[in-house]
Amino acid sequence: MEVQLTNRQQHILWATVRHYIATAEPVGSKALVDEYDLGVSSATIRNVMGVLEKSGLLYQPHASAGRVPSDSGYRIYVDQLITPSLRSRSVSQTDATRSLLSRSRSVPQGSGTETLGREVEMALQKRLQWEDWSLETLLQGAAQILATLSGCISLITMPQTTTALVRHLQLVQIEAGRIMLIVVTDGYETHSKLMDLSPLPEETQRDPEVIDRELQIVSNFLNSHLRGRSLLELAYLDWSQLDQEFQRYGEFLKNSVAELTRRTLAPTATQIMVRGVSEVLRQPEFSQLQQVQTIIHLLEEEQDQLWRLIFEEPEAEDVGKPKVTVRIGAENPLEPIRTCTLISSTYRRGSIAVGSVGVLGPTRLDYEGAIAIVASAADYLSEAFSYFNP
Repeated sequence: MEVQLTNRQQHILWATVRHYIATAEPVGSKALVDEYDLGVSSATIRNVMGVLEKSGLLYQPHASAGRVPSDSGYRIYVDQLITPSLRSRSVSQTDATRSLLSRSRSVPQGSGTETLGREVEMALQKRLQWEDWSLETLLQGAAQILATLSGCISLITMPQTTTALVRHLQLVQIEAGRIMLIVVTDGYETHSKLMDLSPLPEETQRDPEVIDRELQIVSNFLNSHLRGRSLLELAYLDWSQLDQEFQRYGEFLKNSVAELTRRTLAPTATQIMVRGVSEVLRQPEFSQLQQVQTIIHLLEEEQDQLWRLIFEEPEAEDVGKPKVTVRIGAENPLEPIRTCTLISSTYRRGSIAVGSVGVLGPTRLDYEGAIAIVASAADYLSEAFSYFNP
């Protein structure tokens, strides 16, 4: 969403979101004057809040109330007004969080100098023992810790049991300007993709035999680097090892192979471990019984739909770059959670995503903390999975 805000508008939107997250009460100008050092009068704050409301970033639940953030307001807050991975935070947000972290670390409580992400890593490392537990038990324990620290419903998928790896790869010229990429996986499944190879501007009609020889050289190069590995790793090949005349094949393949990669590596839905449901459903946002029932039904009976949402298949250019995805309110395609926020990331084996970790809660969420918690948990589980699957 492209909304240009002045510095003052950003500060007041930031303060409004923070105050609403903390209190669950509509926010008025007096509350912001009392609680935040904004350096402006109550009248100025009211005027700015009115502008933010007209921009769709705030709204009034009813005429006499203060204002609350809309989904769009939360989106601006997340994208522009916070830095989850860098912000140094005190970890004493809740009694449960403070208790868990204090039992899990050796540094003096209240130091406040470490990021929340580092605190999460320490809690996981201290309370979970890789050597003594099965992978499933480890994931169950991580899910419980994630729910406790975030105050949200935690979601961790069981890992993919198999990952398709390249057994053989071949580039074949079908006709002038048309090339087929054929991939045989380690399970002896064959996948193919027909692609157009555009000539360079200075090229005239090329000898098909010359192209065949080039394609064989490129095929040999790909097989030597990708055999036994994921096709996604094509994005990271060092094409400078080939002569300059072959460089264009690198960009051509990276830009053309995404669809084949998704088909070759299509994951299968696995069980989702769910923790923290009873705690989060006590939030005021979940006071309607029917809404609670639809969410529970999704978590218990329609996990395959939820799994497809939180386990995103990475594009080729995103290999090795796990990211945290934040879906706010109506951005969620599943009707039961269109009033919720879903924050998720993937955990990996090497560069391959094998599972996902996430939290589900109300849109009135501590985004800095939740994003840092999910990112740190994903990193931790990636390290743990490499221990169980060296």
